[in-house]
Amino acid sequence: MTAFSGCYTCDQEAQFDALPPRERIAADDHWRTAHAINTALPGWLVLVPRRHVTTIASLTDAEAAALGLWQVRLSRALQETTGCVKTYVAQFAEQEGFSHLHFHIVPRMRDLPDDLRGPKVFGLLGRTGADRVHADQMDETATRLSRLLHQP
Repeated sequence: MTAFSGCYTCDQEAQFDALPPRERIAADDHWRTAHAINTALPGWLVLVPRRHVTTIASLTDAEAAALGLWQVRLSRALQETTGCVKTYVAQFAEQEGFSHLHFHIVPRMRDLPDDLRGPKVFGLLGRTGADRVHADQMDETATRLSRLLHQP
């Protein structure tokens, strides 16, 4: 895998085998799934390519072919695990330090207030207070998702 110095995602990938469950929910040769950090929403996932890439156009055909399958598989696992009514899928990769291509796979819960629906769901990201999902809860969610994703 090609790494890029100073890239958070590449730094995580470089220590893949030592990562906690929340950082390696599921992976194949091309993609790794992690629980989003600093979110108030349990199950907010991030799907990242395992090599450093910053644009969708830079994906290989093999990475692109696997991308859609991962988005559907993760959405199904989130629906079963969280009871969400749908998932949002978004990609921006604009925040400083997070330009590595990544897709947000966000469970949209039935009771999500109107003022947090659609793109406004990003109001639940960037949390640092007591309302953010803590590491132990991310690991618990990750373990449940991983079990589902590894079933034959």
